[in-house]
Amino acid sequence: MALLTKEDLERAGEMDLLTYLQLFDPGELVHVSGQTWCTRTHDSLKISNGKWYWFSRGIGGVNALQYLTAVEGRTLPEAAEILLGRPLPERTSLKRCGEKREKKLRLPPDNGNADRAVAYLEGRGIHPDVIRYCLDERLIYESGGRHLNVVFVGRDDAGTARYAALREIGGPFKGDAAGSDKRFAFSIPGTGPARHLHVFEAAVDLLSYATLIRMKGWDWRRDSLLSLGGVFPSKKEGVLPPALSRFLEAHPEVRTVHLHLDRDDPGRAASKAIRRNLDSRYAVLDEPPLCGKDVNDQLLARVSMGKKDRGRD
Repeated sequence: MALLTKEDLERAGEMDLLTYLQLFDPGELVHVSGQTWCTRTHDSLKISNGKWYWFSRGIGGVNALQYLTAVEGRTLPEAAEILLGRPLPERTSLKRCGEKREKKLRLPPDNGNADRAVAYLEGRGIHPDVIRYCLDERLIYESGGRHLNVVFVGRDDAGTARYAALREIGGPFKGDAAGSDKRFAFSIPGTGPARHLHVFEAAVDLLSYATLIRMKGWDWRRDSLLSLGGVFPSKKEGVLPPALSRFLEAHPEVRTVHLHLDRDDPGRAASKAIRRNLDSRYAVLDEPPLCGKDVNDQLLARVSMGKKDRGRD
């Protein structure tokens, strides 16, 4: 079970229940009238004006954290980890002790077109060819609902969606869809025997690197690209991020790991830990962004420089 700080709990408590259900479980919402909603499972649970109240049980609250604990029966750490986008610890079944409950990914509904997602990604400097590839492969799409999100899908070797990272278009929200398995975080395996693996904290950084490679006229599909879905410190020696550990097991052809983690304290600490745990088995190269906090900052700086150079021509 992950340890949660006071700050973690405060952040987890910021999301109201209506927003949570619209993002992660829209099929559970039933519109009553005006600004009032109820849930499909509990029709006496009403949501209105940022609050919720379960009339048949006489309990209520003001955020999704309270709903997950009081209604769904989650423990406080589990509920907070769902809202923070951290992987959930395995829970044992009440019926069969020791049996692990399988996670079920709840993908947000597809909005039907990806125009705003494309505009958002192009605004972050991502090349249209890279975006088009991801759309064609169903690695990204645009979700509908009250808050539009770019959804970055992680798939297993059979092509089944096992993970989804959400990034709100025009808003601050970012997190993982409920039931996401971080072992299958957003990735693009390379073509052929890809001996080089490039690792990033977030999907946008991965796509930014692909764009930078394309700008150099190189084949951006040649090497494998993997995002970790964020980095979190681990005090255990030998522990790798779940996505990296699984990818290396599934791709024994990898010989060199390039770390493009953020140029901040968590990114530097994670890079150091990964190098320490992999150095004996792989060539591990620490390659943080040349400027800015992350690879997307580096890309935007490169795009801006290119515009200035064209302006002087």
